Amino acid sequence: MADPILIAGGGIGGLGAALALARAGHPVRLFERAPRFREIGAGIQLGPNVFHMFDRLGIREAVAASAAFPRALVMRCALGGQEVARIPLEGMPARYGNPYAVIHRGDLLEALLDACRRLPAISLETGRTVAEFAQDAAGVTLRFEEGGEARGAALIGADGLWSRVRQLVIGDGPPTVSGHIAYRAVLPMAEVPAEIPRDVVQLWAGPRLHLVHYPLRRGELMNLVAVFHSDHYAEGWDQAGDTALLWRHFEGTRPEVRALLARIETWRFWVLCDRDPRRGWTQGRVTLLGDAAHPMLQYLAQGANMALEDAVCLADQLRLHGDIPSAFAAYEALRVLRAGRVQVTARLFGEIYHAAGVRAELRDQWLAGRDPAAAREGMAWLYEKPSWPGAPS
Repeated sequence: MADPILIAGGGIGGLGAALALARAGHPVRLFERAPRFREIGAGIQLGPNVFHMFDRLGIREAVAASAAFPRALVMRCALGGQEVARIPLEGMPARYGNPYAVIHRGDLLEALLDACRRLPAISLETGRTVAEFAQDAAGVTLRFEEGGEARGAALIGADGLWSRVRQLVIGDGPPTVSGHIAYRAVLPMAEVPAEIPRDVVQLWAGPRLHLVHYPLRRGELMNLVAVFHSDHYAEGWDQAGDTALLWRHFEGTRPEVRALLARIETWRFWVLCDRDPRRGWTQGRVTLLGDAAHPMLQYLAQGANMALEDAVCLADQLRLHGDIPSAFAAYEALRVLRAGRVQVTARLFGEIYHAAGVRAELRDQWLAGRDPAAAREGMAWLYEKPSWPGAPS
């Protein structure tokens, strides 16, 4: 039997890579440092582009069963309440071949995990933290902080924003702190104030802040993410939020915004970080994937989507090329500019959402004058079916 491909990280990107590789005929050993597989956070948005990856991974049906399908993306002013922009989503399947959806992170992770567990070629191991690796012409040896090692044909670092594998490959230090803090919570839909729409992705944009909310789990829950500018820093995705700090930043916002925030007693928060786009993900038989390769701010809602595109593209390059180093180099070359464009554009969207004063007036004037169909078409570079050598036509 061929040596397995080793994967560090058992989040959405790592499990997606394991599934894509196993479906392409490669044995896989995946190592997750946590004692069990779980996804921190609540909701994520699924652009039409990622549904093509669900088809390739064989999980579309499982995803659709737990997702919600909003009818529009809406931006309103968090101070005045007026609608700034609206993009109807009913036309997404006709234009891009797939819908726009929202899903609980845990539900997406479970769909991937269940599919991985059904394949005997995939070994899933928890409580294994990467310490270092060594590679030679024949493969990679991975060593763990807990002791022991694993030998494989290659190593994929899918170990997230604070990737250990990235530091061993690139060594560029910690990610860039954006100065934006995200508070998250979920609320049973029965507790959502009556004036809040249940069937749209709605963003309330204000000076140096925004609130976004949308349904989860077929409309059973409402996902809330409140973002504001702060110099607070804490590494990780699951810190307890200071409700008093949140209220200070959202003072003066619309009654609807404050009514929704008031329904939440416990918030979790994380500090938004990313990195400048760069090359160099690959070193021989080792490469990076997802946030380990191209961490991005959340303002385009594409982090998980890009990780799953990475996973499928990587499997295709291994099928297409005769050796692992060539396949990994081709994968990076195919992915770096697309992921980099998302990284850069997400930063720009953050500035647009959080504009103040005259900048906000100019934003509102510009967006209000856009035809909804033209706005939807403006995302074609992102939402159209991604293609690369080796992908089925």
